[in-house]
Amino acid sequence: MKRTMKSLLAVTVSAALCTPIAAMATNGYFAHGYGTKNKGLAGAGVALPQDSMIAATNPAGMVFVGNRLDVGAAIFSPNPRSYTVTGNPSGAPGTFGLAPGKVESEDGVFLIPHFGRNWMLDANSSVGVTVYGNGGMNTEYKGTPGTFGAGTAGVNLEQLFVGVTYARKINDKASWGVTPILAYQRFKADGLANFAPFSLDANNLTNNGVSTSSGYGLKLGVQGEAVPGVTLAASYQSKMSMSEFDEYSGLFAEKGDFDIPATATLGVAWATSTDTVLTLDLQKIYYSTIASIANPISNLTSPTGCGGGDTTQCLGGSNGAGFGWEDMTILKLGYQWATNNGWTWRAGVSKGDMPIPSSEVMFNILAPAVMEKHFTFGFTKEVGTDNEFNFSAMYAPNASVKGPNPMEAPGQQSIELEMTQWELEGSWAVKF
Repeated sequence: MKRTMKSLLAVTVSAALCTPIAAMATNGYFAHGYGTKNKGLAGAGVALPQDSMIAATNPAGMVFVGNRLDVGAAIFSPNPRSYTVTGNPSGAPGTFGLAPGKVESEDGVFLIPHFGRNWMLDANSSVGVTVYGNGGMNTEYKGTPGTFGAGTAGVNLEQLFVGVTYARKINDKASWGVTPILAYQRFKADGLANFAPFSLDANNLTNNGVSTSSGYGLKLGVQGEAVPGVTLAASYQSKMSMSEFDEYSGLFAEKGDFDIPATATLGVAWATSTDTVLTLDLQKIYYSTIASIANPISNLTSPTGCGGGDTTQCLGGSNGAGFGWEDMTILKLGYQWATNNGWTWRAGVSKGDMPIPSSEVMFNILAPAVMEKHFTFGFTKEVGTDNEFNFSAMYAPNASVKGPNPMEAPGQQSIELEMTQWELEGSWAVKF
């Protein structure tokens, strides 16, 4: 049995390392939840530890889940994701018009594995390992002459996280936890050659294949029962300092820097009866602290920006233009109820801020992270005393943002970004 579990763990780690995990453009490029049970609650579970994936949400919960292994995978489809240009290019000198019409991205379905393992050191402490992914900037717009006039255009971002968690009880109802995290990124961009006049390093702007980046961060968490049946929790993940994407030092600000933003989450789990739990989380993602994500495209077009001679605001510069994303605040609500014969059911909904302002639609053709709402459902079926099967489903209805082409004459062109998403995830758990 131990040999089987080790083999299963090795296969899952290999799959996580080798499988593309991009296109998870749910809350920006963060997932709506981590772990099948958590996803069934729309990610509302910082105060409700149920499996070893809780470390990705709140490390403090690991000491309450016992000895267990969780292995799973999701089938994720962010389709259709598209952009629509209305209005013809003016052709005026100094403008950058786009061909009118609607274009949909290729690559519609993705497999996203995950796993977690927790070991109880004693009754009051535990150590665990959790592997999971983020992504969200994944597009491929085929055609001639292409979105930006330089052939097939698009980007692909993949992020893998490996966390090692130590958690300890303060008392029978409270705990704290800490997770040092190693992060690994892969990125590529194509079809951006016509932005070369706006780049400080045109040789490292586009079509350079896959570039990699690595770094680290830290997640902290606490939880405790405030009154009988009501648990409060909080977690914070630091900004992750990442090495530069050297092959794209002429695209991203600060010579290819692409750090991962900090997040903070507060939540409550209320056991409304012996068989039901209501969960509520409030999460903040600090995209505005990462220059390559937050800097606006106006850094290129403004008379005082790159176009006006300030090279620091050119692509790749110390204050180079980016995607213009704003911070996201997400409210998540979940409800869980247990029934007979080992069945537990879940449902949830989340609502977040749109990270893309209408002024930033042009560059975000590459990264149309427009989702605002998620509706989820899930269940667990116990299989004997030591095994369980978990399932979750997510639907994010069509969302869009529309704004002007900032590199055209005022009122000449508008660009609308759209996306719809669904996801199905299954996982198997073994308790020891």
